[in-house]
This record gives sequence, structure tokens and C-alpha cells, in this order.
Amino acid sequence: MDKFIRRSARIASTLAIMLQLGVVASAQPTPPKADAPLGSMSNVLYGAAYYNEYMPYERLDKDVALMKDAGITVVRMGESTWSLWEPEDGKFEYAWMDRVVDAMTKAGIKVIMGTPTYSIPTWMYHAHPEILARPLGGAPVFYGMRQNMDTDNPTYRFYAQRLIRNMVEHYRNNPNVIGWQIDNETSSYGASNPDVFAGFVQHLKQKFGTTDNLNKAWGLNYWGQDVNGWENMPSRDSTISTGYKLEWSRWQQMRVTDFLGWQAALVREYRGPNQFVTQDFGGAMRRDVNEFQVSKVLDVTSNNPYHGTQDHMDGQSQAEQGDYTRSLKHANYLVTETNAQTTDWSSGYQYPPYDGQLRLDVYTHLSSGANMVEYWHWASIPSGQETYWKGVLSHDFEPNRAYAEVSRTAHELQKIGPHLVNLKIKNDVAILYSVDSANALDFMPFALAPAAQWQMGKPVADYKTVVDQLHRAFYQANVGTDFIYPEDPDFARYKLIVIPPLYIADDALLQKISDYVKQGGHVLMTFKSGFANENSAVRWVRSPGPLREAAGFNYQEFSNLEKPLALKGDPLHAGDDNKVMYWAEFLQLEHAQPLAFYDHPFFGRWPAITRNHFGSGSLTYEGTFLSPGLQQQVVLDVLKDAHLDVAAQTLPATVREKSGVNSFGKTVHYFLNYSSVPQSFSYGGHAGVNLITSTPVTSSQSLQLGPWDVAVVEEN
Repeated sequence: MDKFIRRSARIASTLAIMLQLGVVASAQPTPPKADAPLGSMSNVLYGAAYYNEYMPYERLDKDVALMKDAGITVVRMGESTWSLWEPEDGKFEYAWMDRVVDAMTKAGIKVIMGTPTYSIPTWMYHAHPEILARPLGGAPVFYGMRQNMDTDNPTYRFYAQRLIRNMVEHYRNNPNVIGWQIDNETSSYGASNPDVFAGFVQHLKQKFGTTDNLNKAWGLNYWGQDVNGWENMPSRDSTISTGYKLEWSRWQQMRVTDFLGWQAALVREYRGPNQFVTQDFGGAMRRDVNEFQVSKVLDVTSNNPYHGTQDHMDGQSQAEQGDYTRSLKHANYLVTETNAQTTDWSSGYQYPPYDGQLRLDVYTHLSSGANMVEYWHWASIPSGQETYWKGVLSHDFEPNRAYAEVSRTAHELQKIGPHLVNLKIKNDVAILYSVDSANALDFMPFALAPAAQWQMGKPVADYKTVVDQLHRAFYQANVGTDFIYPEDPDFARYKLIVIPPLYIADDALLQKISDYVKQGGHVLMTFKSGFANENSAVRWVRSPGPLREAAGFNYQEFSNLEKPLALKGDPLHAGDDNKVMYWAEFLQLEHAQPLAFYDHPFFGRWPAITRNHFGSGSLTYEGTFLSPGLQQQVVLDVLKDAHLDVAAQTLPATVREKSGVNSFGKTVHYFLNYSSVPQSFSYGGHAGVNLITSTPVTSSQSLQLGPWDVAVVEEN
């Protein structure tokens, strides 16, 4: 007990100093210098996460030899084992990792080191159980799961700061440690601890000033929930206020941004001059992470895009994740984790990739602007939650089919990587992503599964469903897309902006969209846009509010659709996919032209899809949820209206083309075959060379791709 008291007193004293110095308190993170070259690459990095500490027997030399023979050039290490870095409070150990770093250095394999702050050691939990994240509702929490802590907790921050400082100082002068990954797949972890709530109330005070302003913004007169005095602020646990729910989701995002900004600042203070700072987003578009804001404190962004395999691999999900990650800083990015063999926290989802899919996946990421591809992970672990989330090596740790394909890919990249790294991609189309709209529509879903007697069912489609469908339609048309965000100051650099349900928007954003159209931009917008303001309150003007002039219609009614409806006369030639579902707005035309009507005795009086030419631009609006095939046809029609016709060349249905400009100033075309069937097509670009085969390619020449194969043509 005396030891615990002394430790607590020491922590309290240190925290007081840290608070005095502003170390723990939330602060605006310092962004990297704009001219910093950190994170730039001279060749593609290719490797895997490596955990020598997970191995059941000593095999470091064997693993490094296998990596070197395969052509692996980078490993990520250290982010998962705080308990080895600091086995006891204040006792730091480095020898276990130093020998691994030294072995990688001798083999010429670069190291990205991770701060292991996402999984706290048992001694810390035992001494400070209050660090664990309290879930909404206050259910009991226990140790055992990773990412289960309150990252705002001052005690946790004390320990994390001490660990980060020691680690970074230890490796700052090691030239083989090229970068730092701060934390791992960070999110808010759903924490609602007292300190999190207290911080939220302070945020509300700063934003709204008075509780009267808060009551009006959130409509808290409803059911008599007015807050009269900040001391009366109720917790988030059981609130029914949509305004409260939305602001709480923003607060959780702000917490993540603050925590990662705090870590980034610490690493920058102690790192070596050539070590970059990154963070591996755990899949893009997470509801409690504002990746756009987080990216401001990073030198380079990273993502962990897992995907379907076997017959479910078509490259679209990787492309969507890549397009999003690249757009965060309009720069190249890193893939810090992706499928090696099989995935899942059970043995019920074991679908190893077909021959060629590992290699094709690497080129898929590179074609979206990735400068590095790493697998999670090098070797499958024999026990634990992720036993069946297999690495390049299986549980026998011997070379296998996956290893052979990785080796083939690595040796290709050693030869042609300088022509592929730092690919610059310029697109004319952007998708406007709104995490506020995603969250608000989760609170008020528009598409529920049928339930008995019209009872509420489970959502069958949501904001992300529409984003995915729209991105897929452009992807299948071989039209590249970026992502933009409501705060983006320059919509005009794009010819076409695609807007999934923009349910939450202030008047300024809607006016910016209207001005964009008036000044010659083109917009494809979907249902439920412009409906609610920034506080998730439905506008008290006729829909679509400030968008009415640009949209050329108004509406007062809407309906869920119990079953899919066809469009009258199949106006967009969608065939069997000529159908809509889930939602219908009763659009009343003012200046817009109807493109399609519902084929129904009641709904048929209203158009389902409209287009309005406003100023020098146009706004096409979908007042309903379209089937995938119908969405594809609308996208092709909108591209034509925006004078962005799909390339004249016709590619096989399973072949995707992606292009960019490399470091030598030459245009590079990727042709990727996502099928088990060989494909051939006529090459439509300028004459060049197939980098993979080192053979010349002439315009209109026939190219052949094997199953799950790729050709990369660099124009002369």
C-alpha cells in the first residue's frame, strides 16, 4: 500500500507540473512545416508488420533472412506491446527491440516504429482502473481488450508521455528508423468518463455561450429538457436530442484529433530530423474520427484498407479507401496494413486470396497513390484473438504460396518502383464527404428492414451505403475521384462534385454549393440533402432550403417505399436494374427538368430524378435511393452533361484503368484485371513501355492480361 501511495503522490506531483506547463491540457496541435520532405520516397516500400515478440521460439535470424530473400524493404514494429517496453512502472526495456532493429538494419530493411499507447499494460490497469473507458450507460468495464482507455485521462497521458519521450529519444539517432506511427487505428473508444463529460460541457460553454442559446439550438423545450445552468447539463447516456447526439459525436472526433495532435507534437519534440510522423487510420470514414483534421498534424497519412478476396475482390474498396486517404492531404500515402492471407477474429471467414490477388492488390494501392504497402502481418500467431488473421507466413512459419507471390512482387518493385512511387493523380470529380451527415442519419435512419406491423427494424442502407455506391459507379466507368470536405475552400478546382445525402449543413455550405453551380460547376446530389441545419434541426423553410434556386424544385412531403418501384419507361436504359427503393421525395418542379418519373399510380405524379441548369452549371438531383445499375446509368449521363465523357476505348468489364504522372513527368497507366479469366483489349494511350515486361507498347496495340494480372504502361 505504501508503494501505491508513493506512486500516486509522484504522479499527482508530475501531473500538476504538466498541467502548469500545458502538457496535458488540450491545445491546438502544431502542424508540420509545409516544405518538410518527410515521408517522401525514392522507391516503393514493401513489407509487413513484424512482431518477433509473438514468436513461440527464437527465429529472428531466420525471419530476417526470409525477408531479405523475398525483397522486403520495410517493417513496422513496436506499436502493440507496451508491456515489454515498460514491464513495470518506470522501468524501461529496449534490448528486446534493439536486437530486432539491428538485424533489420544489417539486412537493409527500414523500420517504422509505433508508439504502443493503444493497449495498456496490466500493472497500469491494476493501479489505475479509472483509466478504462466508461461506455454510454455506464456498464461495468474490465481489462482484457485493447483500445479500452480514456485517452483524455491525465494519469493515462502522464504514462503515455513518459513512454513516448523515452522511446523516441532512444531511436532518434538511428537512421534506419525512418518514421513514427503514433498510436494505432485510433478512435474515441466510446469513452464517456467524468473527465470526458466535463470537457464536453466546457466545449459547449465556448460554442454556445449560454444555456439559453443551447436550448434554442437543440430545441430542448421538447419534453421540457431545457438546461437552466451549466451545472444541470445531463449526460449523453439517455438523451433523445438529435442536436445533443450530433454535438457529442463532434466532441468525440475532437478528442481523437487532440490526442493524436498531442502525440505528434511529442514525437516531433524528440525525433530525429529525418523521421516522419504518421497515423494508421483503421479504415477510412470512421464516424468518431475526423481524418481531415487529424491529417493536418501528420507528415504523411496512412490507412489500413482490408478488402474482399477470391470472387469478391474487384479493387473498388481498395480504390475508395485510397482515394479518400490520398485526398486528406492531396498527397501520396502509406498502406500500413492490408490482407496477407486470411482475416477475421474467428475461423469462420477464412478465404485466402487466389493466385495473383496479393500481387494485384499491391498494384491496386499504388495506382491510387500509395507509396508503401505493408501486410498485417509477417507471420501468423499461434494463439490469441487474431490467431486466424494470418500473415504472409502461416502457422508453420515456412515459405508458402503467399511468400512466393510476395517475393515475385517485391522483386518487380525493386526494378520498376522508382517509376511508380510518388504518383501524382489529378481528378476532375470529387465526392463531398460529411461525417456530420453520416452520424445524423444514423440517429434518424431512412431505410429500415421490414418488420411486423410497421415496427422499426434495423437499417439496411445508410450514408456510407450511398457513398460506396456512388464511388463504385465512377470506378466502374474508369473515372477517378477525389474526396473533399465541407471545410474545403476550393470547390472550383473540380468540374463535377458528387454529394451523398448532405443531411447536415449550415447555410454557408449550401450557398457555397449553389455558387459553385452558378459559376459553371456541375453537381450530382442525392436525397435528404439540405434538410437539417448544423444543429440537426430540420429547416423551417420549404425543402431543400437554400438549395432551392440551384435545384429548381421544392418539396413538402416524402415517403418510405415498402418495396422497390420501377421508373416509367426505363428512361436511363438500366434494364433489370430500373428500380428505386427505400425513400421518395415528392419533388415539385419550378425550373428543373424531369429525367425520370416513378411508375406508380400515386407516386407517379412526381419526378424521381431532375436536372436544373443554373447559371453556367447544372445540378442533377436524385430524390430517391437508386439501384446500383440505375446509379451507374445516372453517373454516365451526368458525366456527359458535365462534358466529362468516358474514354472512347472500351475495356472488358473486369478491367479497370487508373492513371497518373510519375516522378519523371511521364504519364503512367495501370490496367488491372479483377477476374479469373484472361482479358485482352486495345491500348488507347500514347506509345510507351510496359514497365513490368520491359516491352514497347504502341497506340491501339492489343494488350493481354492473365487472370488477376496487371500491366503498367509508362508513356514515352
